[in-house]
Amino acid sequence: MAALLGVHCTPAGQPTQNDPFKPYTATIPASGIRFEMMPIPAGKAVIGSTAGEKGRRPDEGPVHTVQIDAFWMGRYEVTWDEFELFVGDDKVDAVTKPSPAFTDMSFGMGKAGFPAVNITQHAALYYCKWLTEKTGQFYRLPTEAEWEYACRAGSNTAYYFGDDPAELADYAWYSKNSKEKYQQPGKKKPNKWGLHDMHGNVAEWTLDQYLPDFYATPAASKPNAWAEPTKLYPHAVRGGSWDDDAADLRAAARKGSNPSWKQRDPQLPKSNWWMTDASFVGFRIVRPVKKPSPAAIKNYFKKAIQDL
Repeated sequence: MAALLGVHCTPAGQPTQNDPFKPYTATIPASGIRFEMMPIPAGKAVIGSTAGEKGRRPDEGPVHTVQIDAFWMGRYEVTWDEFELFVGDDKVDAVTKPSPAFTDMSFGMGKAGFPAVNITQHAALYYCKWLTEKTGQFYRLPTEAEWEYACRAGSNTAYYFGDDPAELADYAWYSKNSKEKYQQPGKKKPNKWGLHDMHGNVAEWTLDQYLPDFYATPAASKPNAWAEPTKLYPHAVRGGSWDDDAADLRAAARKGSNPSWKQRDPQLPKSNWWMTDASFVGFRIVRPVKKPSPAAIKNYFKKAIQDL
């Protein structure tokens, strides 16, 4: 399973000398659209929250340690500018790119330079597959463990900057300062590893099935832990959003997807690609340090994008 994620790349999960482990900016081919990736070093991630943390919920425990291999993570959430290149790519067949949305999925909150939202995990996975094929590098969604490790950036507090939610407005868009809409990424202070908006703005898809009791299982403490999905709902999103209160933005806070996120979709069956009631959910991408073989990448996407 770990091999499908492109991990166990080198001893301690560190980059090789031929693959400099530093921030980089990539341009999506045949476009002027660029995205930035930040290095996340290998290490032991302390996942979950302690019983004394304010706002803690039962699904955040027990606290456990997970060995995480090195990877790059998007400095920002994926924007509409990036995602709509995928939607509009005429070289992608109709089966592997989103069907036309029946309405403007930004619902007037902003497109150019704003995070892409109302996108299913299915669509986010296909975007990663498309980006992998366009760039020749392996991009995917993060696991829950990778996401929390990257968010914490070595901290062990409720937020990556500390425990006091009174400071949150300097680092995040949330219910008290968002003016009831998402904002352009990168306007708030980043964490120590250079990642913006890990708290708030839009919640972010992960690879995992959302299992409230997963942390109590032996699988949660395995290296590069991943709760492999076996059904459509719920999948795990992390980080909280512009629509959430401070407690939901904590590094350990977890949430599962829900069919109500498609409540206003008039189609039968409802879209695999779009949600109508989740303008608080987007995603960001990761890239493992060592590129898996073409066969392993193909196997990963076959396994990750299965019809559940």
